Amino acid sequence: MTDVLLCVGNSMMGDDGAGPLLAEMCAARPQGQWRVFDGGSAPENEVVAIRELRPQRLLIVDATDMGLNPGEIRIVDPDDIAEMFMMTTHNMPLNYLVDQLKEDVGEVIFLGIQPDIVGFYYPMTPKIKEAVEVVYQRLAAWEGDGGFTPL
Repeated sequence: MTDVLLCVGNSMMGDDGAGPLLAEMCAARPQGQWRVFDGGSAPENEVVAIRELRPQRLLIVDATDMGLNPGEIRIVDPDDIAEMFMMTTHNMPLNYLVDQLKEDVGEVIFLGIQPDIVGFYYPMTPKIKEAVEVVYQRLAAWEGDGGFTPL
């Protein structure tokens, strides 16, 4: 069974770098059996490679404005992404990416981390670093929704 972790975000934009930070952590010390892709700000570039793997599960992690306190983590229904998030820092809205992958992936899980500051050349805030650490720690024994609350 193949599980894929797609980390999304721009590390040059403060808290939007949550996904790339998670990818770095996994590259340094892998957790579980996840095949990790750092999609950066152009996750659509990873579609072909992910499709070829035909994973049972795809976990997408991204800093996502959900109107919560900074650092809060929620599972977001992939079908709701287009309606909830009108603005994105990525080249292509994530709902298009999810739609492209649904036919080749058993389950798509979208995990959002509420950012505090998203702006060019801002450092990542401590609450977001802590949230990334929480996600990282749960990867090794991930089951179902990873223990995270749905939005």
